[in-house]
Amino acid sequence: MTQNTLEKTSASLLGLGAMGTALARAWLAAGHPLTVWNRTPARSTPLAEEGAKVADSAAEAVAANSLVVVCLLDDASVEEALAGTDLAGRDLVNLTTGTPAQARARAAWAEERGARYLDGGIMAVPPMIGVPEAGGYVLYSGSQDLFDRHRETLGVPAGTVYVGRDAGFAALHDVALLSAMYGMFAGAAHAFALIRKEDIDPASFAPLLADWLAAMAPAVHRTADQLRSGDYTQGVVSSLAMQVAGTPTFLSTAEQQGVSPELLSPYFALMRRRLAEGSGEEDLTGVIDLLIR
Repeated sequence: MTQNTLEKTSASLLGLGAMGTALARAWLAAGHPLTVWNRTPARSTPLAEEGAKVADSAAEAVAANSLVVVCLLDDASVEEALAGTDLAGRDLVNLTTGTPAQARARAAWAEERGARYLDGGIMAVPPMIGVPEAGGYVLYSGSQDLFDRHRETLGVPAGTVYVGRDAGFAALHDVALLSAMYGMFAGAAHAFALIRKEDIDPASFAPLLADWLAAMAPAVHRTADQLRSGDYTQGVVSSLAMQVAGTPTFLSTAEQQGVSPELLSPYFALMRRRLAEGSGEEDLTGVIDLLIR
């Protein structure tokens, strides 16, 4: 073992699914001593061959190092895996996907057991882990002292973005960003459906679609500015009234192409509702207020 390896922070990792395994390999490749545990022991074998120490139980893995990273299926799996373990004095980093409420409850749960807590939301898929140029990153929230202490180690698998002391903020950012992603996927699905029956090569259409979505993406900054100021008429390019007037064309085209409008109709309905409130000169930002219960 080299002196360089001895200087690297050691950690324990609970959970060796596709993401957990990718995280493990990134830390091992960077020379971090790593203890791993998984409910299905066979998943540990390849990592043992790569230098990981395999714990026979979650409790053994937790006891092995002060930095404990958890990447399991869900919050219930975290509860089950850590039940009965001694978390006193441990730095617990939970990378398990969950809700903001679950993250806040888990932070309180960890603190009651003497652990420092950091919640994380992974904005990457396994092939992006350990590949800096892939652009993946992990959102972190909770103890800023804990984040600062382990920032270098946590930054090995992917970039790090700290979003606040509220333990629920990482999960909230994660779900918000992924919700926008699914909205984009929905729009792309409708677009491909429109051309599906025509003599149009999807592979030729795709670059046009990708470039168009990229060109529209900066509009989120205008939306953020409008939300901050409360003035939804600020910097408007296409007014709500103008856009609502154009929606029949989209619906008619879908009908003519034999495509269901179900991905677009809910949003168009919100646009019409906002317009009915007399906000025709606004941007589309007012739709956001209609979503708040």
